Amino acid sequence: MAWYPAAHKMELQPESDAQPAIRPTQFILHSIAAPWTKERIFQYWRDSTNLESHFGQSYDGSIAQFIGTETRADANYLANRRADGTGAVSIETASNLQHTDPWTPEQIEGLISLGVWLHQHHGIPLRICRTHDDPGYGYHRLHAAWSTSGTACPGDARVQQFRDVVFPGIVAAATGTTTAPSEDDMALTKEQDEKLTYLHWKIQRLYDNLGMLAWRRKADDGREMSQIVGAIDARVQALETTGLTDAQMNRIADLVADKLAHRLAE
Repeated sequence: MAWYPAAHKMELQPESDAQPAIRPTQFILHSIAAPWTKERIFQYWRDSTNLESHFGQSYDGSIAQFIGTETRADANYLANRRADGTGAVSIETASNLQHTDPWTPEQIEGLISLGVWLHQHHGIPLRICRTHDDPGYGYHRLHAAWSTSGTACPGDARVQQFRDVVFPGIVAAATGTTTAPSEDDMALTKEQDEKLTYLHWKIQRLYDNLGMLAWRRKADDGREMSQIVGAIDARVQALETTGLTDAQMNRIADLVADKLAHRLAE
């Protein structure tokens, strides 16, 4: 298991030893909807719930680590640990009771430093998670698969800070530059996030329909596989009417191409 050198180690047992290993590929930021210190967050995980995050952060920016980053923590639903052994690293941050307040400057500094360490130590790529299982950085409400029943965590103010300050700060500090991230890595608006998630879901359903059919076999509805792929291509081209940027369109097209190549290789 790996421990962040700048964090105060407050190991949570039995979870730290009992839960399975993960290979960290994502960093997900939360607000705990309580103005708690990192010590109080630890006490809550220990005494009041069977859930937990890897890290907790006080308003003063200081961070405690409860579980090693190569061990599963249970704050992210389907991102906790996937079938391939990958999983998300999570941090709960102090907030007001409605988690509507912005992160303090000290919290932002701490989040950026931790984000850089996760990139350097675990190789988490410097991009915002494009899908629920895509390696990168995100916040809890970014993808529905990260929450059992939907969530507003974190609030709008912190989502905007993530887009404008925290993630660009991680990129800049990790690369030693002050250049803003490329358009493909720039955070999207909430509406665009939701739209991309929905469109990816629709495309995924098309791929599910392919099943394990060989390339030259016909589907149940009588169409050749080439016709099915043509329909997928038409659907992707139709997305141009949604008002997404070229970079966002290319992002969806990449998902289609990658999945098609994988299917044809089977």
